[in-house]
Formats: sequence, C-alpha cells, structure tokens
Amino acid sequence: MAEVENVNSVPASEDTEYGFKRPEMYSTNIANSITSYGRHVFVLYKTPEAWLSHIEEEGLPQRFATLLKDSKSDLLVQTKLNVCEGGGSDGDVLIFPDMIRYKGIKDTEVEGFFEDVLVNGKPWRSGRQEELSGTFVFVCTHASRDKRCGVCGPVILERFKKEIGSRGLTNQITLKRCSHVGQHKYAGNLIIYSPDSAGKITGNWYGYVTPDDVPELLDQQIAKGEIIQRIWRGQMSLPGGEAEKVHEVIPNGNRVVEEESKAFTGGCCQGSNGVSCCQEENSKPKPIKKEEKCTKWFQPLDKEEYYIGAAAVGAVATIAMAYTFFKRSG
Repeated sequence: MAEVENVNSVPASEDTEYGFKRPEMYSTNIANSITSYGRHVFVLYKTPEAWLSHIEEEGLPQRFATLLKDSKSDLLVQTKLNVCEGGGSDGDVLIFPDMIRYKGIKDTEVEGFFEDVLVNGKPWRSGRQEELSGTFVFVCTHASRDKRCGVCGPVILERFKKEIGSRGLTNQITLKRCSHVGQHKYAGNLIIYSPDSAGKITGNWYGYVTPDDVPELLDQQIAKGEIIQRIWRGQMSLPGGEAEKVHEVIPNGNRVVEEESKAFTGGCCQGSNGVSCCQEENSKPKPIKKEEKCTKWFQPLDKEEYYIGAAAVGAVATIAMAYTFFKRSG
C-alpha cells in the first residue's frame, strides 16, 4: 500500500524558523490587524515562483499600482490591490465584493479600465467580463517577499485541496496563491471571500493559520459564515472601532465562534461586553456606614459595682430557696 503524503508537514529544518513551530506563532492578538477597505482587486499574473519581491514593480501589476497610487483621491471606494497566480489567464482581473471577472486586460487598456470601473464605477467599455460564484480562498505564498509565507502558504494550500476534494467541493471553492497581504509575521495568511449567513459577500482575513485549521475554516467560515475568532484578523468594510467589537455583534449578520485565544494579551481592565472589573480612575469609593459597637457591655466592673452585683445575686438566691421550702411545707 502506497504511503499517504502528510500534507501537514514542513521540513524540520525550516519549521522552527519559518514554519508553524516558530516562536512568534500566537505571540500577539491579531484581531483588527488590517486597514479598512471596501474593494479588493486581484490581477492575475504569472506564478509565485516568477514573482519579484515587490511584484508591483513590473508588468501589468505595475500599471495598476501606479494608477492606484496616482488616483487614490479620485476613488469612490477604498481599494486594495494584490496579484494572484495567472494559470494561463494573465491579464484577468477579479474584483470583490462585486464578484466580477474582467478578462484579458492588456497593458494598453489598463488606464481605460481603471477610469471606467474603479474611478467612475461604470461597466468596462470593452465589456469582456463575467460574474463569479462560490467561495474564493487566497493564500499568501509570496516566498520572494518573505520566506515564512513561502514555507507556510503551500502547505496550507495543499491541505485545502485535499479537504475540498474529499468533500466534493471542487466546483464551489476556488483556491488561488496570492502576493503579499501584509504582516508576514502572521503567516500563514489567507483571505476568504464568501457569502455570510445573510448571503452577502464578505472578505475575512485570517492569520497564524495552520493546516489543522483548514477543516474548521471549511465547516464554519465557508459553510456557515461563522468567524473563527482565535485566528481572525479582520473583515473588509469594517472600520477599526467596529472590528474591535466584532466578537459582540457582526453588522452584516455573521456569527462568531468564540474560542479562547492561544495568546491572551488583554487584562481584566479590558472588560467583557463593555464591562470592566477595574475601578475607574476618577471614581470615588462609596462611604461605608459603620455599625455602632456596644462596647459598654464589655467594660470591666470596678470594685464597688462588683460587691453590689454580688449582693443582688445573693438576695435573689435566698428568695428562691425560701419559696421552694414554702411550697414543700404546704
């Protein structure tokens, strides 16, 4: 019987330095570690093995990056740009959450496309486009930019392929290797664009992902729209303040799978559900009413009081004895 390949494995020589056993794994709270944005553009271009460290410095990606930088103030929506593997479709552009694929954009057409679609929000005049469906998973494997992504990303991707195949989801989930998404120290990094529990397309970012997290991502984030809090980095369209509160309420209907973080960074003053266990800095303690102590009952008696008391006790005893004798004689 042929030996089954272990898709969870990273060479031991690399695992402790660049892989899933490196010391920085789970060393910080990664929630809200992305900037707010409302649109994500992926340019399909070559393969990760051929990408420069700064892929935006060559070819079609450079054209998009330059226009994005120069036209930033003209854009109606905060836009992110990434490159993903072409797979024979170099020049195609994917846009989320619009779920649209524009096909075969040439260098000479980039400016017109950018003006029509990204600046003015209109259909591209050339009209070569198609609607996307299903879920898209982008895994950072940009090894020339950072070896941690180059080591972790491919292993996570292989686990996804295995799980997707065994569950019969090949036609429902698209996997793509993508360029640097920010914060290599959180590798494995990935982004999932899928419908939430209300059917709205959202982009959820995950970090510190290992191959063992893949089944949970499929079962909860992709199948149910449930966020996995312990490895969640943030979500598109959520400003910073809202992202910090996402464990309480997700505005777009997502539910959250609450789990204890492997790296707790907060203290008791962080509070829960807005309630802190620590006293406010300017608050004054409420005065405590002291009960009156009946100490006079326990003061020592002086000599005169002692004799008077003894005489009284003796008189009572004499009367009691006389009464008892009287009853018996009667």
